[in-house]
Amino acid sequence: MKKSNIILSSGGLEALQARFGLRVAARLSEASCELPHDVSERLKASRELALERARLARRAEAATSTQMVGNGSSAALNLGGGRSRSDWWFKFASALPIAALVAGFFFIEHMHTRQQIAAAAEIDAALLADDVPPAAYSDPGFVEFLKVPRN
Repeated sequence: MKKSNIILSSGGLEALQARFGLRVAARLSEASCELPHDVSERLKASRELALERARLARRAEAATSTQMVGNGSSAALNLGGGRSRSDWWFKFASALPIAALVAGFFFIEHMHTRQQIAAAAEIDAALLADDVPPAAYSDPGFVEFLKVPRN
């Protein structure tokens, strides 16, 4: 027996699904006569809830497609179905730690430079306030002078 592959269009597929749904509904309706009253009431409530959810889903889908068609400029930006604003916040939240890290590096570098400048200024102030004349620093015997204890 040879199987043939049938490619169904979207309309054909929907028609096939509708026929299958009708067949299942008919079989369930036949068997529902034998069910107890409380079970049939629960099934009725569940069926109504499912139908209401399906209506809401169709309305939301229609509203989204109408919005995307109606707003030409926003349709190009909003292909994710209304997620562009949350995507923007997610990208911002992802970039925030990197920005904080870079700012921290700049702050550390700035503080390190300030400490180096303060240390150099302290050394310069100590050298200028010392009893040793500035010409002594260029003297080859200056190291010997530093080794001699001062009183």
